[in-house]
This record gives sequence, C-alpha cells and structure tokens, in this order.
Amino acid sequence: MPGELQVLGRAVKQAQYRQHRALDSRLATVGTTLAQWDALRAISRTPGASARALATATFQSEQAFGTLANRLVTQGLIERRPGHGRRIEHHLTPAGEQVLDAGHQVADEVLATCYSTLSPGDRATLLDLLRRLNEGGDA
Repeated sequence: MPGELQVLGRAVKQAQYRQHRALDSRLATVGTTLAQWDALRAISRTPGASARALATATFQSEQAFGTLANRLVTQGLIERRPGHGRRIEHHLTPAGEQVLDAGHQVADEVLATCYSTLSPGDRATLLDLLRRLNEGGDA
C-alpha cells in the first residue's frame, strides 16, 4: 500500500533529521558543525582525496564541498596540496585531527542517546536493513 511506504519514508527522514539536529547542536560545543566534522571524517578516511571524491563521500555538490573546504582551510583544519595534474589533495592538519577526535567523542554520546530505545539486537537489525537498502542503488 503506497500510504505505508510514505509513512516509512517519513519515519526514516524524521529519525535522520533528529539525529542530525542533535549532532549539529552538540558538535558546536567542540567548535565545529556536522558538515565540517563529516568533511574531516571523509578526509581522514581517504587522505589526499580530491574535492570530487570528498563531495560524493559527504553527500554534497562539488561547489558546496569547495566552499566548505575553503572554510576548513581558513580555520586551519585542513590543507590542500597539489596532486597529479590539476588535482588538489586534501589533508588534515594537527588541529583538524583534534577537532575530528573531539567530534568522535561527541558523536558517540549523541548516537548512544538517539538509539537508546533500541536493544543491541534491534540496532544490528536496523543496520543490516539499512545496508541492504543502500546496496540497492539509487531510486
């Protein structure tokens, strides 16, 4: 029934929205935003990555990621280095690593609260279901 699928879609979006608001609010206490911290995580996972790859990893357009990266450079959290050809590589600075680590602590606390009503088994089931949905490709 289409109505049930719409309710499901809205429930997923509502959970995501709640989680993002909580993360963004608490990450401010360590001097960053969710978008900035997510960019730092992506750069940490793939040091030297291009803006294109990082934009994809952070669910942003290349233009939006470029604006964000400029802000992170200004804050001294990342540096850009010339790569092969015209490629620009992105790397964390020591200050960026500190903010990333502080953000990990905040995220662990926030996410523990967000998922506190689910048992460990329920969380594992939810993760499995979401992975299956995400492996299904774009709609």
